[in-house]
Amino acid sequence: MKPYELFIGLRYTRAKRRNHFISFISLISMLGIALGVAALIVVLSVMNGFQDELRSRILGVAAHIEITGFDNTLADWQQVSAQSRKLSEVRATAPFVTGQGLIAYDQAVQGAVVRGILSDAEDSVADIGHKMKVGKLSALRPGEWGIVLGADLARSLGVQMGDKVTVITPQGQVTPAGMVPRLKQFTVVGLFQIGMFEYDSGLALIAMQDAQKLFRTGDKVSGVRLKIDDLYRAPQVSEQLTKTLTGDYYIRDWTQSHSNFFRAVQMEKRVMFVILLLIVAVAAFNIVSTLVMVVTDKQADIAILRTLGASPLSIMKIFMVQGAVIGIIGTALGLVSGILLALNIGVVVPFIEHTFGVQFLSADVYQISELPSKLDWHDVGVIGLVSLALSWLATLYPSWRASRTNPAEALRYE
Repeated sequence: MKPYELFIGLRYTRAKRRNHFISFISLISMLGIALGVAALIVVLSVMNGFQDELRSRILGVAAHIEITGFDNTLADWQQVSAQSRKLSEVRATAPFVTGQGLIAYDQAVQGAVVRGILSDAEDSVADIGHKMKVGKLSALRPGEWGIVLGADLARSLGVQMGDKVTVITPQGQVTPAGMVPRLKQFTVVGLFQIGMFEYDSGLALIAMQDAQKLFRTGDKVSGVRLKIDDLYRAPQVSEQLTKTLTGDYYIRDWTQSHSNFFRAVQMEKRVMFVILLLIVAVAAFNIVSTLVMVVTDKQADIAILRTLGASPLSIMKIFMVQGAVIGIIGTALGLVSGILLALNIGVVVPFIEHTFGVQFLSADVYQISELPSKLDWHDVGVIGLVSLALSWLATLYPSWRASRTNPAEALRYE
């Protein structure tokens, strides 16, 4: 047997009202909650997709973890690599030499970070090898003085495959004429495009042995880059490395080197959650006006129930059931439509663009020209619970007001 409060509350929900305006407000409240919930799910899924896409592009060049010396040199890098690989979570290591330089071609000059790498090892810690537009990383062979440039850097210099560029390093050399910068000519053997302007316009790769000669580091390197199984555990792995490695090293993971960027993205996500939650709140509190009108319309029914022995709490439960049904149906519709849209955003957006002849993210302007989407079930659960909670809160005042109805006053004019 169902409690009679639930039975009467559901009966009121299904009954045809004499006042059609009340039914209309109920429908609007339900649709408003559904729209707000769906919008929240879709927007947060798209922001999750953008965050993952940007993270993958950044970590395609940047290392999960970097180990360097305090003077930006590392003499015993082979030992550091061997000790790091003893941790089960470390998948691969790669040494590197890095320095600042100017790259000149014809009349054009651009500043860039020049990174010396071992091509085979670099492929195991970064995705640059998979982002090559022309050529391969394996073309960087010691002694051949080849160079791989970012696509935007090559475009600004006006160079193509096979062209010879001059790398100018700030570390000068003493001559009878005074201090002059060191110059070395390199042949362009490849172009890469990550999709991040910071790297595509300011990074050049050369063979590690060539970089050691160029920057005069001898057998030393700048540091060792690590790739781990779970990038989200980079801080914990860094802490383990601090305890494992013997020596004075500076260990930095990607959450530190790009903390401001990802913190800004996370803050934007939270702000969007709050803003869109206001849509759900406005729709949920429309339930207040709906139930207030229902209570006014059902004054005689409430009085009869009170006369038959119903307690004020029972009257309150009846109208809370009616308001909760609106919230539950609206939330359920929003969850279903939001999940379906978030999972099929890659189909829906191109259809809208083709139908109306618009383009939301132009490939000429934005590096990410398609809307990525990643549905987070935790977000879905939080949105659903918050929506139901707001709907329930909206029922409290009208239900309390109904429970305070005086039977004698309500039946005086019946």
